[in-house]
Amino acid sequence: MFLSDRYVKGMCPECEYEEANGDQCDKCGKLLNTTELVSPKCTLCGGSPENRDSVHLFLKLGTLQPELEDFIEKQSAAGKWGNNTKTITSTWLKQGLRSRCITRDLQWGTPVPLDNFRHKVFYVWFDAPIGYISITAGQLDNWRDWWQNKDQVEMY
Repeated sequence: MFLSDRYVKGMCPECEYEEANGDQCDKCGKLLNTTELVSPKCTLCGGSPENRDSVHLFLKLGTLQPELEDFIEKQSAAGKWGNNTKTITSTWLKQGLRSRCITRDLQWGTPVPLDNFRHKVFYVWFDAPIGYISITAGQLDNWRDWWQNKDQVEMY
């Protein structure tokens, strides 16, 4: 069985915070892979997780960095972003955006519709924004009146 990265905690290799999650450190904001944690533990049983090889799909975020930096510079000022949001975003950009895994070896979630990945699901942070729209579409016949109403709705 594969554990979701949120079921693994350990020490952050960057700031040595001992309760870092398997995908990020909530103290320093560093994005992590579970295998980077020092002394990882399963949050369900307290045992030491076993590393296993698996093939996944990734978003190459680094290819978007130049355009994203321009966009964030303009939007953070125009949108009056809070200091914490600006700091975390700036830190990620200074470190250089890393490719992020968007699939998991779990039995729950949105299945990946590709032949070699049908046994995998999309990671929740990747598909969650789509979920808001799809839930509305599944419940309301006039869902487009809400999500595509240019006079009353502004989406980001």
